[in-house]
Amino acid sequence: MGIFDEAKKKATDFLGSDAGEQKSDELLDKAADAAKGRLGEDKADQINKVRDAVDERIGNNNGGEEEEPAN
Repeated sequence: MGIFDEAKKKATDFLGSDAGEQKSDELLDKAADAAKGRLGEDKADQINKVRDAVDERIGNNNGGEEEEPAN
């Protein structure tokens, strides 16, 4: 396993943890707030959609809470 594979595994493991999910949520919130400040509140809905889409792709998506199963 190469050094980049090890780094990728560590990053993936961290983002999959509850601590990683909290940190990624904090960073995404800050980025979304900065974008809203730069682009204006009239773009807030679009910015929030992008923020949520990115959040679904990284982390464990539950912040330490069990997700409800889909019916």
